[in-house]
Amino acid sequence: MSKQRILSGVQPTGNLHLGNYIGAIRNWVEGQNQYENYFCVVDLHAITVPHNPATLAADSYTIAALYLACGIDLTYSTIFVQSHISAHSELAWLLNCITPLNWLQDMIQFKEKAVKQGENVGTGLLDYPVLMAADILLYQADKVPVGEDQKQHLELTRDIAVRLNHQFGNGQTILKLPEPLIRKEGARVMSLTDGTKKMSKSDPSELSRINLLDPKEAIAKKIKRCKTDPVRGLEFDNPERPECHNLLTLYMLLSGKSKSDVAAECIDMGWGQFKPLLTETVIQALQPIQEKYDRIMASKGYLESVLREGRQKAEAIANQTLAEVKAALGYSQPL
Repeated sequence: MSKQRILSGVQPTGNLHLGNYIGAIRNWVEGQNQYENYFCVVDLHAITVPHNPATLAADSYTIAALYLACGIDLTYSTIFVQSHISAHSELAWLLNCITPLNWLQDMIQFKEKAVKQGENVGTGLLDYPVLMAADILLYQADKVPVGEDQKQHLELTRDIAVRLNHQFGNGQTILKLPEPLIRKEGARVMSLTDGTKKMSKSDPSELSRINLLDPKEAIAKKIKRCKTDPVRGLEFDNPERPECHNLLTLYMLLSGKSKSDVAAECIDMGWGQFKPLLTETVIQALQPIQEKYDRIMASKGYLESVLREGRQKAEAIANQTLAEVKAALGYSQPL
């Protein structure tokens, strides 16, 4: 029996942080031998908000290198850059033409981000869920690793696939309906400056997140200055202590200890005792990633070969799906 196929990706906007690692990439690594994996750098999504064109290409290579440094194994996984495969943009246009506008206007993340951008909000911000649907559907993915906040996007992807299959499939399934793959524990890592908000690359404060490539001094500074509370004794799952729950969860996930063991270890601790413990745990967890990243970036030819081979493998699948969709919609074949 063939393995189920996974598709996921990360935007090359800023450095990857602990939220990206714990909530996504580490889960990819741990389960990659169970699936046929396609992991892309979603650089087309990166320009839905203001971006720096001078760094976009370099940032894309950085993300690809971090995939490898975090443990993505090419035995089980394919890594590629989204914009290197034109089928992503082409299928997105075709899907745009069958996607009702009100479906996109109802997307929660669009409403939240549009408020921040005001009158300068671009069409791409409204439309990027369709591009995300194209990313997933091109590879006929069985499962998509998503956080709880992204489930709405996957539901939209399924709705679009159902609509295309129903209207143009003539009783056949053209696009597979993907299922979410959600890891409950630690799937949503929160900000160091506000335990009620998700850790994010878009947060203007660098103190809100720990980046995977942060030096030891920066990690120590951020944890030392992170938001806490005046209560002695640390505990999970107290809604009145969101920062306490978040920091304990980080310690649990990066130390490899069980929730019960961490709860027992930290029940009588004060922040002055816990923060150095968390700092050392984070530094030790990130050190092998940083060392491997440095080795990969020192060998540019190797990284280029990984992305070239990844593009060739992914493009073969993407182009086949695109051809099937175009045929269903009535397009002629190129002569």
